[in-house]
Amino acid sequence: MNSATDQAFDNAGEPERDEFAHAEEAAQFVLARLGQRRQQRGLPKIAVALGSGLGNFADSLRDPLAIPFGEIPHFPRATAIGHAGRLVVGEFPAQSGALTLAVMQGRVHQYEGHTAKEAAFPVRVLARMGVRALVLTNAAGGINPAYRQGALVVISDHINLQGTNPLIGPNDPRLGPRFPDMTEAYSRAYRCIALEEGRRLGLNLEEGVYAALTGPSYETPAEIRYLRAVGADLVGMSTVPEVIAARHMGLGVLAISCVTNMAAGLGTSEITHEEVLATGERVRGKLVELLAAVLPRIEV
Repeated sequence: MNSATDQAFDNAGEPERDEFAHAEEAAQFVLARLGQRRQQRGLPKIAVALGSGLGNFADSLRDPLAIPFGEIPHFPRATAIGHAGRLVVGEFPAQSGALTLAVMQGRVHQYEGHTAKEAAFPVRVLARMGVRALVLTNAAGGINPAYRQGALVVISDHINLQGTNPLIGPNDPRLGPRFPDMTEAYSRAYRCIALEEGRRLGLNLEEGVYAALTGPSYETPAEIRYLRAVGADLVGMSTVPEVIAARHMGLGVLAISCVTNMAAGLGTSEITHEEVLATGERVRGKLVELLAAVLPRIEV
């Protein structure tokens, strides 16, 4: 095969998944479902992906159209508790006027049995729909001792310890370059907006580095000591494959973590997923307030 866009083959001689074609098919399916909304309200230029316990943000959208992941061609299905597994398109009320948003109500993870490519695939679809900015939220364990449970932290950088990358394999230049730059994986301009609006709202936002592991087991105290030594402030099981795919396709990225628990060895109680979901629900109001201030200022 000589052309970069020729059909690629894996080591077993089987044709590989055509990521571009599948993303395009899925995007056209969603756009068709939107129907007359495309003419009346325009297409979403900003997408928001919601983490564990934070999915209720989608309830703030007006006149929503919700599509289960399972109905969208080639879309992976979310099975984790606290992830509804729906793509919701609707109008988000803001002082400057309603914004049309695409909201991922939940996401998929590698610990569910998905590959990094599959975890990142929804971002490919959003980009083919015309989205130019991606706002990610997640539930994370707090490593930095300055954080408290329920804190919101703007991610400034990440450490990928998931042992894989969604760009591994033949590169399709229709999606992005072979070697995308990750110097500013998280937009400095978007981070400044979030921190400024957080101060204005009295939220006392922090910035921090997010370490991504595969899970699903929570980290051991020894692993947390290691992560702190290498510069991590937060730890979680998502986000990084989506960020890599987004930057590969030229999307601007903002990511905000909710510290739903202190990481192993730093708290006084056992870590449970119920605690994660409960804390996410408790901070939902703060997150909606912050996004309402930040989203209208994101230029796409």
